[in-house]
Amino acid sequence: MQRKKITQYQLIKGGIDNKTLDKLKKNGNITLLTLEKLCNLLDCAPNDIVKFHVKKD
Repeated sequence: MQRKKITQYQLIKGGIDNKTLDKLKKNGNITLLTLEKLCNLLDCAPNDIVKFHVKKD
């Protein structure tokens, strides 16, 4: 958000609600629809937002 100079307010206006933003701050789960909205608002790719961790057994 800082690199793109987008505020939390702008994300809310773009359709991302406060609960979702709180989840993101706490590394919680989000839906693919939310990921798509964020990518559109931030003009980025999903891998710029999400990091996948592979668990080894």
